[in-house]
Amino acid sequence: MFEVLQYDYALRALFASIMVGVTCGVLGCFVILKRMALIGDALSHAILPGVVAGFILFGHHPLAMFIGAVISGLFTSIVITWVQRNSITKDDSSIGIVFTAMFALGIIGISWITKKEGVHLDMKDFLFGNVLGVTNQDLALTYIIGFFVILCIVSFFKYFFVSTFDPTIAATLGVAVALIHYFTMFLLSITIVASLQSVGVILVVAMLIIPGSTAYLLTNKLKTMLYISAIVGAMSAVVGLWVAIITELTPGPLMALCGTSFFALALLFSPQRGIVIKAYNLLIKRLVIKQEDILKFIQNQTQQSVVVNRKMLQDHLNLGTFRLTYLLKQLINRKLIIIVDGHLQLTDEGISMANQLIRAHRLWETYLSEKMGVPMDKVHSSAEDMEHIQKKEFWDEVNKDLGFPTTDPHGSPIPEQ
Repeated sequence: MFEVLQYDYALRALFASIMVGVTCGVLGCFVILKRMALIGDALSHAILPGVVAGFILFGHHPLAMFIGAVISGLFTSIVITWVQRNSITKDDSSIGIVFTAMFALGIIGISWITKKEGVHLDMKDFLFGNVLGVTNQDLALTYIIGFFVILCIVSFFKYFFVSTFDPTIAATLGVAVALIHYFTMFLLSITIVASLQSVGVILVVAMLIIPGSTAYLLTNKLKTMLYISAIVGAMSAVVGLWVAIITELTPGPLMALCGTSFFALALLFSPQRGIVIKAYNLLIKRLVIKQEDILKFIQNQTQQSVVVNRKMLQDHLNLGTFRLTYLLKQLINRKLIIIVDGHLQLTDEGISMANQLIRAHRLWETYLSEKMGVPMDKVHSSAEDMEHIQKKEFWDEVNKDLGFPTTDPHGSPIPEQ
């Protein structure tokens, strides 16, 4: 990799990839939050007629093709909005109709141009990118667009923020929501143009959507989301380019796959939303509930002068030997129970916790029976769930609402706090 980076073309590819990743990552946050992913896909295809028009008028000049692409993108967004407002066609159908028509027009234009002698437009590079072929002009245009997009987002952040999360409030505050929408379309169009050489028209959607979606799984704050998305976008581009150089494969698709890999990791291991983390937390919660059930059972039996051993506990809670051993070890480590001559006894702290659970259970049974009229045979199962998930403050309020009862509907005493 370091040997390859000694060449100018590789350095241009690296710098272009980083800027594309950062720009797409930052702008992509607003794209996914405003649910505009399909519009991003539409604009990436719909700019093709503009590129062709710029080529016809001024030849293979980056600035001319850039201007043509931006005009084509803005025209497409205006037409999509007009169709959505003036027909009964569904929004996604309107987008699909307009962008496929524009893309088809661009393909026809390319087919017509390439029939002329000496004219060459590589459709593959347009669709999938050719980051290793980035010129100094392409690199300069990419950085100018990138800095401009980021500057606009920083300068008008509060307008983007409020119009993204609540357009109605934004309009009430005097924000020109429609103008912000079309300005977003403009930024989206020029970002797509800046990304064409790196990842192509097909895969630019991945760079717009995947980093922002990854960041969305990792944070609830917009500013933090922007930073994370920019980092993920840049890392996807750099790692994808690195793998492409090593394997001698096409960089654009590898950048998209690297971004997808980062998303998959976030989907599985995000601290708040990760599938694996959720499964782990659920497992821990179930283990804690079982530990609490053990404490409550021992306390109930102790109050009836019954000595509890492992066999009784295992039969009552339907636990396997290994699982029961693990749970008892955890309770011993937490200093909630002790084992004396093979019998299970609660410590003072264990008794306090068990009484809190019994209090919660009996208060909820009383509440269901007296306040909600639930039949007596139905209150137990609900109380079994509620006793584990509510905090002490909640039960204090229930106790107050019930008038501080001393017994539950079965006549059993309700423990004090």
